Amino acid sequence: MSVNSAVSFIVSQPVLLMFLLVGLGSLLGEIRVKGIGLAAAAVLFAAIGFSAWATSMGVELDSGRLHQIEILGTFGLVLFTFAVGVLSGANFFAALSTAWRPIGATVLLFVLAAGIALGGGKLLGLSGAVSAGTFAGALTNTPALAAAQAAVPTAEHAQPVIGYAVTYIFGVVGMLIVAQLALQRAPKDTDMPEKLISRTIRVQTDTMPSIANLEERHGGNIKFTRLRHGDHQPILSVSEEDVLRQGDLVTVVGPANQLAQVTGELGYRSSHNLADDRRYLDHRRITVSDPKLSGLAIGELGLEENYSARIIRVRRGDVDMLANDTLILQTGDRVRVVANRERMDALTQFFGDSARGLSDINPVGFALGIALGVCLGAITVPLGSVPFKLGSAAGTLLVGLAFGRIRRLGPVVLTMPASSAGAISELGLLLFLAGAGITAGTQISSAFSSGEWWRILLLGVTITAFAGAATLVIMRHIFKIGGTRLSGMVAGVQTQPAVLAFANSKTNADARVALGYAMVYPSAMVVKILLAQLLGILG
Repeated sequence: MSVNSAVSFIVSQPVLLMFLLVGLGSLLGEIRVKGIGLAAAAVLFAAIGFSAWATSMGVELDSGRLHQIEILGTFGLVLFTFAVGVLSGANFFAALSTAWRPIGATVLLFVLAAGIALGGGKLLGLSGAVSAGTFAGALTNTPALAAAQAAVPTAEHAQPVIGYAVTYIFGVVGMLIVAQLALQRAPKDTDMPEKLISRTIRVQTDTMPSIANLEERHGGNIKFTRLRHGDHQPILSVSEEDVLRQGDLVTVVGPANQLAQVTGELGYRSSHNLADDRRYLDHRRITVSDPKLSGLAIGELGLEENYSARIIRVRRGDVDMLANDTLILQTGDRVRVVANRERMDALTQFFGDSARGLSDINPVGFALGIALGVCLGAITVPLGSVPFKLGSAAGTLLVGLAFGRIRRLGPVVLTMPASSAGAISELGLLLFLAGAGITAGTQISSAFSSGEWWRILLLGVTITAFAGAATLVIMRHIFKIGGTRLSGMVAGVQTQPAVLAFANSKTNADARVALGYAMVYPSAMVVKILLAQLLGILG
């Protein structure tokens, strides 16, 4: 079989083509130069390269197969955006009240970028349609490209695509560089969650403080777990009503600086470790797999009343969190429980402790969320003479954020375990990148044959560089945002999953990356669509 025949066969099978490029691109993404690799972004470039090569050989996707590719890419995109929303929902809404200024700055940034596209396009002799597509490509936003196309006359529909295709690659590469620059400051981040440690304290104070008072005084950042009244007494599980007396031994969990403070208040660090004596109390990591518990706060479980037990830590994904009564549990969380030995089996049954809890996608909430998101994105709102709609990506992200915040609706669980959401988002990302790359690759040759490519590229590089530099300067120096979260914000400003995947790969999927991404992504998506439409109209 000749090379041309082999390529023709691959191109004739859209599903084969997509997954072949996902595998090849992922393999290339493993290659690192001085510790830097493209990760999932390599799938995009592999797809562009293969598609352009096939086109140069005269092997092209017909409209029907290209439509299938677009459907698969859109399917991957909504999987990705919904999963990211679910993962980030709770943190996004918690941070929203304090993040309105960075969000406002992001909106202003895009208005200025649109001004560069409009003024720079006229200065370089580009049509308004090409400038609108260049704006969308430089900021790597496919829905914005669709909005630009809808705003220009039918005869000019190809022009935004040309601008988009020429500038898209640098839009990704440029922001990958910006994300890397942001992460160079990550070791100096001050918002890094502190590692939790455990310590046994010998109580010397005679003020008889209560457990509830001590935990409240330290802002819920410490948790008492075990208590012994006298050296020869049994070890007891702590309750909030307990009072500490002089000579008691008590075990507490929390960040090192908080433990140093509470040790100074109560007495001194003991050489005894109550956790080593498991004759009376035991501790166990238990997986939350019973869906009835998802969406409930720890304080609503009634563990102290019904089991004389306490949850000390909650491990979600790769992050350990100190338990408190307001912390909302998710299916797949692993809770560290301290209780009497004879109660452990009952507690295990209560939580479920099934490996299925780590992988269950909760299909009812999952399917309902994506359906609602697609419907939301399809709603058309008149914007002057041009119809405006969010698109399925922004719609599913917004619904995912809402589901991540609400968590459950009656008996229906709306979220999913972090491990499941992470796997779904990764699969969706890879499919989207393969589809976007194939589509862009088929248009590269026509874009370069237009003769305007260097002016389009110059304008696109200017827009991308401005957006990246402004994001770094404003977020780092004005709002004092740490490098890890900033790398996620860079990806969110660019609405670029490949940049998010790069940041995740460099930080071992630190939760702050997803939080930064989700903080600005919704507003970035909406504003880019609006501005691209406006550029198309003004052109």
